[in-house]
Amino acid sequence: MAAAAAGTRVFLEVRRRLQSALLILGEPKEGGMPVDISITPSSLEVKTPAGCTELRLPAEVRLVPSSCGGLQYVAGDGLHLRLQVRVDSSAKLISVFNQSSQGQECCTFYCQSCGEVIIRDRKLLRVLPLPSENWGALVGEWCCHPDPFANKPLHPQENDCFIGDSFFLVNLRSDLWQPRPELAPVETHRLSSENRFKLKPKANTKVICKRCKVMLGETMSSETTKFYMTEIIIQPSERNFSIIPRSQFVQSVVAQCLVELSTARSTFRFTIQGHDGKAYILLWLLNSDSLVIESLGSSNSITKFPLLEDILKADSSSAWNAIKVLYQPCIKSRNEKLSRAWESDISIHTLTLPSATCLELLLILSRNNATLPPSLRSMNSFQRVFMKMKGRQEIP
Repeated sequence: MAAAAAGTRVFLEVRRRLQSALLILGEPKEGGMPVDISITPSSLEVKTPAGCTELRLPAEVRLVPSSCGGLQYVAGDGLHLRLQVRVDSSAKLISVFNQSSQGQECCTFYCQSCGEVIIRDRKLLRVLPLPSENWGALVGEWCCHPDPFANKPLHPQENDCFIGDSFFLVNLRSDLWQPRPELAPVETHRLSSENRFKLKPKANTKVICKRCKVMLGETMSSETTKFYMTEIIIQPSERNFSIIPRSQFVQSVVAQCLVELSTARSTFRFTIQGHDGKAYILLWLLNSDSLVIESLGSSNSITKFPLLEDILKADSSSAWNAIKVLYQPCIKSRNEKLSRAWESDISIHTLTLPSATCLELLLILSRNNATLPPSLRSMNSFQRVFMKMKGRQEIP
């Protein structure tokens, strides 16, 4: 872990697969020269007249001091330095679910935002991944006879949980507590041949939390409900609900979704789409093997995001696994041409989340981008960010 310290900002990105690291030492304040840099296999120390900054590395990471090279000064950033590292690659991240899970234990579904119980004491005997969204179109290539799966939707039974790209499907038939759908709004459509409106009601399938009114998912049928992974925490029933900061939870869930999809389908570009069908963010996954170790030093130069302030304070000095992505926002008609091009590209995968969560994610990406050294914040026309990644929740 990184030790709390004052003075110079230090940023270290370790690439596990490449066994290399980029070290950036922020520009010292006026009168902060000279700078004394000390690198050992297990730590890094920067001393200036204004103070001392020390980073201690995680046990599985060791620097190679003799490999230091490529020293250069970048205006606005400070000193850039590259060096080799030795990383123990035996540690693996925990997946979203352990599909060989201990199915005999009871688990409880909670609203992640407020901790409200959604499903209590559910014993999941089968936790199964759903096929890709386009699996139906491929059936013709597999079968020499009529499609045996036609008109047979995949709906979970009482003790099943089916896992999609960004959601769970569960059966609520036996639960006394039922998620309460919102009232369906009335949509208005203008007739082309008449100068008046026609009212056309539209069924609303939203499932919201009773307590905080956050959208949790959608009803798929009278018994089957889709819960979005970014809105639900699943824990063993005997364990108390654990509060996780919202922004930390959202970015870790989305990051792990991207990693798992890129590994399974060799897909590295994604469109983040709201449940309303609108594209909100274009994401391009660059790598998933980064370990970021940093000390922000003085936070006066860091852009403030009031809704996410708790994370900034907690992470003033930290070490965390991360993925590196490029992103472009698509709200308010931004990047329309690029968004249309991605939409028509079959190699790009779409992840659907509640529209409010898409906006939350965009705010998180903007915050993460603003906290990077200036030279790392953009690449071509895209914004560059690191998304913190932690082992996602397991179904017990």
